[in-house]
Amino acid sequence: MTEQITLSVNGHEHTFAGDPDKPLLYTLRDELGLNNPRFGCGLAQCGACTVHLDGQPTRSCVLPTSAAKGKAITTANGLGTPEHPHPLQTAYVEEQVPQCGYCSNGFLMTAAALLKANRHPTDAQIREALSGLKCRCGTHMSILRAVKRAAAAMRA
Repeated sequence: MTEQITLSVNGHEHTFAGDPDKPLLYTLRDELGLNNPRFGCGLAQCGACTVHLDGQPTRSCVLPTSAAKGKAITTANGLGTPEHPHPLQTAYVEEQVPQCGYCSNGFLMTAAALLKANRHPTDAQIREALSGLKCRCGTHMSILRAVKRAAAAMRA
C-alpha cells in the first residue's frame, strides 16, 4: 500500500509516494537515494543503519517509515559538510579510523548523540554508548581515540 509520505531528512523536506510500513532504512536509500545509513544485519544488532530521529540514535532497519513522519531525521550526510565537517568526522580522518568504513555510520551517529548530550564523557561512558555497535576490522581503539579527540575539540 502506498501513500504520500513527507519526511524531514538532513534539514530538507521530501515528499514521495511510498509504503509507510517499509523500514526507514530502505526508504532513505531507495526513495531518497542516500548511501548512508547502510544495511548491516537487518536486526538492529550491528548499528550500520543508525540515524538520528529527533536527535536520538535509532536503528532504521527495523523502524517503519511511518514512525519517522513529523520527526527530524539526520543521517551521517547531515552531520557536517565537506567545508564544515562535524568534529567527529574530522577526528575520524585525523585518527585514520576507517578501514572498510562499513561501520562508520553507526559509530559516528551514536557518538555524535553522546557528545551532544555529554561533552565530557569518560572512557567508560564512551565504551558504554558504543557497546552495541559492531566493527569487523577491529578499529575500536582508533574509534575511541577519535571520539575523545572530537569531545576535546567541541569543548575548545
